[in-house]
Amino acid sequence: MKILAVSDQVIERVYSLASNGHFKDVDMIIGCGDLPYVYLEYLVTILDAPLFYVPGNHDPDFDPHDVRSQAEGGSNLDLKTVACNGFLIGGFGGSARYRPDGANQHTQAEAFLRAFRMFPRLALNRIRYGRALDVLISHSPPFGIHDDTDNPHRGLKALNWLHRIAAPRLHLHGHTHFYRGNIGANETQSGATRVINVYPYKIIDLDSKIEK
Repeated sequence: MKILAVSDQVIERVYSLASNGHFKDVDMIIGCGDLPYVYLEYLVTILDAPLFYVPGNHDPDFDPHDVRSQAEGGSNLDLKTVACNGFLIGGFGGSARYRPDGANQHTQAEAFLRAFRMFPRLALNRIRYGRALDVLISHSPPFGIHDDTDNPHRGLKALNWLHRIAAPRLHLHGHTHFYRGNIGANETQSGATRVINVYPYKIIDLDSKIEK
């Protein structure tokens, strides 16, 4: 399976690449937050591939009755899992809290409570498929991996916990921006999990489907 993962910044070149057929073999679109939903909707329309995304700290709180809080044609996967193209995908939106009233922001304790809500579904996946998760998508990075020391960009420890209990093969995130010359890699192995910062976009190949 070939994934187009996008996060945090609209890249004008992606518009032209998509319209020129550069991503024609993409099987899935993953949004890791902080992108205008019209950008995601454009990719869905042009590529005709399933879209799964999570909200970032600059996205609005999800409201099922407000179309402005969701990307049409995509699935908000925050705290959910889904089987698609033979893979188990799970999502965890938001970032560390740095403002009292900030949308999609969570203290470390709040993030753990949110992660615990995923446990029943992960357990059912393990019973049915023999594994809990193939791909974890989030906005924030895990604590101590691709994160920073300032409060807005500090990683979430709940994501490290999900690595341990769900053992996804792949974790895609955004939120922290690495430019040429910045300290730190954008790909790290954390136990069984390959963690990739997709900012601003990346193509990832994933093989070996789950057994239905």
